[in-house]
Amino acid sequence: MRQINLTLGLLTAALLSACGGGGSAGPTVSTSTARGVLVANPPNLVPIPQANGTAVPQLDPVTFAAMLNAAQPGLTQITGTPVCSISTYYMKYNTVGSKGEPATATGAIFVPSGSAAQCAGPRPVVVYAHGTTVTKSFNMANLQSNQEAVLVAATFAAQGYIVVAPNYAGYDLSSLPYTGYLDASQQSNDVIDSLRAARQAFPNIGAQDSGKLFLTGYSQGGYVALATQQSMQNNYSSEFKVTALAGGSGPYATSALADAIFAQQPNLGGTAFLPLITNAWQAHYGNIYGAGGDASNIYAAPYAATIQSLIPGNYASITDLYTSGALPATAMFSSTYGGVIGQVTYGGQLPAQLAPFYGSGNLVSDTFALGFLQDIKANPCTTMTTPATPLNCKPANTVRQAAIANDLRTLPVPTVPVLLCGGKNDPTVFFASTQAEQAFLAGNGFGAPYLSVLDVDSSPTSAADPFAAAKVGFATAKAKVAAAATAAGQTPAQVQATVLSQYHGALVPPFCNAAAAGFFQQFAK
Repeated sequence: MRQINLTLGLLTAALLSACGGGGSAGPTVSTSTARGVLVANPPNLVPIPQANGTAVPQLDPVTFAAMLNAAQPGLTQITGTPVCSISTYYMKYNTVGSKGEPATATGAIFVPSGSAAQCAGPRPVVVYAHGTTVTKSFNMANLQSNQEAVLVAATFAAQGYIVVAPNYAGYDLSSLPYTGYLDASQQSNDVIDSLRAARQAFPNIGAQDSGKLFLTGYSQGGYVALATQQSMQNNYSSEFKVTALAGGSGPYATSALADAIFAQQPNLGGTAFLPLITNAWQAHYGNIYGAGGDASNIYAAPYAATIQSLIPGNYASITDLYTSGALPATAMFSSTYGGVIGQVTYGGQLPAQLAPFYGSGNLVSDTFALGFLQDIKANPCTTMTTPATPLNCKPANTVRQAAIANDLRTLPVPTVPVLLCGGKNDPTVFFASTQAEQAFLAGNGFGAPYLSVLDVDSSPTSAADPFAAAKVGFATAKAKVAAAATAAGQTPAQVQATVLSQYHGALVPPFCNAAAAGFFQQFAK
């Protein structure tokens, strides 16, 4: 999706403004460090910049629809045509880091309003957990340049949901010097605290909570949404009553994914994801890196020296990390290790399509990679589809130990309806992770009708398929990308690579979000 152009200067000024969301007296500022406390109440109202240089307090549905379709023709056919006006609030709240240390984080609250029935009165609440980003300044309250925020606002807030969207500790103006990436306990604590803070703001920003609570997210956020529901269910059941849950393309089965990446097939973008993971788990467990926290036990030179302070950082996108040489674009492992994988996993030569993941300037050291592979052989865990009790293993490798500790298949099954969405050809978060979570849930008695699984990259099963629109829409979008690449003179192999490069981050998200909105609608009233 092309970014929607608003006036950045006005929006930045609004985000940093000291003025509150209502009243001339300004917000009440709390000095408490307790979890879930809203630092300034009411939070800052973010004016919406207009083309004429002015700013308005709300984004009206007609203007929003025009913005969406200008950014991507036909986008409102996926998100739904906006019905409600949207007011955006920027909040700062207290939470904790991976070690339980006090920290602050920021986030957005989108509040719908309008004369339509679905825009007024008590409204259901959606808590949205965002996907992976390497950009330190990432902010869901920034509708000028945050494409994910725009999509969420269109899909949920403009249809009548109050949306709470944390930025996560470690991003934006958070006080935490790292981010708890795929640390299930830290990330669920963070999201829970964002909702606590938002609830404190609701009476002061015109948000009436109907009592219906929905959790969703995409990619990293899909994982975070499921982890948050489990924490609410197991630790805070009297405080939070979740109505339904939807996860999109989430790395739920962290143990299985880690083993697959080292022993079978690296994932696209993995050279950025792995440092985020090991840095977070080092902060939590303290045993991922070597003595004194030396990352050279995992990473090759020159990356080991800077890896712990690299991400998130001042990058517009993941591409900046690659073009600057801060990380290799695809070479997770060396060609030497690729030869080993060719023999061990594929019985001979490494498949040609995997060659880019093994080469010079590799990120992971051969010593660590070979040790990881040996531990998989000595202490095998499960395949992606082993149901019921999938993690009956005791690896010696500390990264594998942490992967098991944060694998969502170690948690009890949910007690609310669940939708798992993704695409079967996802090269970034393999759909096998969704299938593994599905198998675990079903193996423990949580299947249909409580569990729905959607592969958007499949054909409708029948005229009554509830996800037919998402499947047809995805096929159309994918075909358009391929057609544009072909028209640009790309070879068939290049066309396939272009489609795969957009698969996880651009093609699947709108349809999984739309499917989540449709799934929630049946429980919203």
